[in-house]
Amino acid sequence: MPEDFPPNVPVTPPATSTGSFNQPPQPPDYRGVYDGSQRAQFPAPYPPAPRRSGWFWASILAGIGAVVVIAICVTLASLAKSVGDASTSFGTDSIAVVDINGVIIDADKTNKQLRKFGEDSNVKAILLHINSPGGGAAASQEIYHEVLRVRQEDHKKIVASVESVGASGAYYIASACDKIYANPASVVGSVGVIMEWTNYGDLLRWAKMKNVVIHAGELKDAGDPTRDMTPKEEAYFQSLVDNMYGQFVHDVATGRHTTDDKIKPLATGQVWTGEQAQPLGLIDAQGGFRLALIETARSVGINGEPNVVKPAKEKHGLMALLNGDAGDELFQTPSQLLNHSPGFYFLWK
Repeated sequence: MPEDFPPNVPVTPPATSTGSFNQPPQPPDYRGVYDGSQRAQFPAPYPPAPRRSGWFWASILAGIGAVVVIAICVTLASLAKSVGDASTSFGTDSIAVVDINGVIIDADKTNKQLRKFGEDSNVKAILLHINSPGGGAAASQEIYHEVLRVRQEDHKKIVASVESVGASGAYYIASACDKIYANPASVVGSVGVIMEWTNYGDLLRWAKMKNVVIHAGELKDAGDPTRDMTPKEEAYFQSLVDNMYGQFVHDVATGRHTTDDKIKPLATGQVWTGEQAQPLGLIDAQGGFRLALIETARSVGINGEPNVVKPAKEKHGLMALLNGDAGDELFQTPSQLLNHSPGFYFLWK
């Protein structure tokens, strides 16, 4: 029988532990008396942890599955694109396409592609797809000689197709090919040499700064961008430009199977449209890339739609930026920042 408590006894608050250090705390006394208007006070219990429904876990699994599916689709798309832009011929008679775009600065990349396709026995011809105003004199000349080498040593037909611009150093390269196609509205030519740099001597004087140079040899600091050239330095640089100009004219004449005397009247640095250039003998045919591709394929015995192979695209992701040379394009080294030497260019501007 439960123990009776006297009425109207005040509610006893929960007891707290007052024992000694070694005595364990006593549980609080939650007993209380109420008379209808007064309730015993009990501490509110903690709410139970909510239970996850089956739909919650189903949505989590669905999200993980979606991520996996997307990753697989991206991988398959990349593989499909790499097959479409295959870097090897996979045993099929093919036409290799090498792009020459923008200002020509470095010949190494293009020359590696030419060598690779030149050594591939299933690549029957190489098509240079050109859209460039030219660039560095030495870089353009290196590619020119590599085109000649692949033609002669690897016995590969190499054809140039000018898209919008094939001028100066780009035309230099095209002249080494077996045949040159150009759109009627494209511009080609600009056979000439230019040398330039920026003279910032007035800026230094305005900033009250002086450039200090110690050299041995009268022409060692020729082209110093902090001062004007002397007449002797100007004559010296003009002789270099004239020599490079002579090389340009001679190489174009050799590539076009003509003489220097016939190229010199056209070597004024000016450009012509494709329509104007054909009667001048600067190109062989008017037409776009598609025409050049089909006719080149037919000329090497490939009928129907030719199989096209291209160089593998370079990766420019985060790892390539950290581990490769991609970062060199974004971050210049101190030596690059200090490189203010005059440059010689086969460049249409």
